[in-house]
Amino acid sequence: MLLEPDAENEVAYELCQLLGRAILPVRPAGPADDGPAGTAFFFAHPTGEYLLTADVLTRAEAGEVGLRPSVAEPAGVAPDALVLPRFTDRWGHLPELGVAVLPTAGLHERAAGQGWRWRTQPVPDAVAAGADDVARIGAEPVTAIVLALGVRDDGSRPLEVAVERAVRAGDGLRITGELPAGYVGAPVFGVQADPAGEVGLRCLGLVLPGEGHHPVASFDRITAELPTGG
Repeated sequence: MLLEPDAENEVAYELCQLLGRAILPVRPAGPADDGPAGTAFFFAHPTGEYLLTADVLTRAEAGEVGLRPSVAEPAGVAPDALVLPRFTDRWGHLPELGVAVLPTAGLHERAAGQGWRWRTQPVPDAVAAGADDVARIGAEPVTAIVLALGVRDDGSRPLEVAVERAVRAGDGLRITGELPAGYVGAPVFGVQADPAGEVGLRCLGLVLPGEGHHPVASFDRITAELPTGG
């Protein structure tokens, strides 16, 4: 669905309120920290909670998951970031999708051991786009809202929203514009009407790297690769 500009701004604002604490910055850590910085996000699936991001961001020997003050409690206890050795080994890699998946049990255990706890807003399974949702997107552009952590010149990672357009690209989706640094791995949202005419939010997938445009790993394919049992 292609929204009017005012409606796009309203949806973007609501997304920040509802899911802003799902979003985390990720980047390489240690001596070889010159790889790409990007975004990861919490996803609540019936089989558990996962951190999702683009696979290209998880290939460093050591990685850093940033902690904004709003995602941890009590205030002032959590560090600014969690440095994770054996970073690439921790993730489940889905190279055919360009996606990496990290069960979050270890992150919660790490927090408990340091005397704090996560305070997040995972993207719920109820808004994950299914195959029918993705199939409704064709050659005509639809509104695509990306919730990400950009990269400022001073190294800070503010929560940002980009209102873009998504279209079908072969058997997948793509964002038609180029996104700023730090947006790879971020979730992409759209608004759709179901067959009964009910309008609702859908998380279409996550941003993959690209030049001039960005492919989107669609959520129907991601959830098909997640565990099917408890």
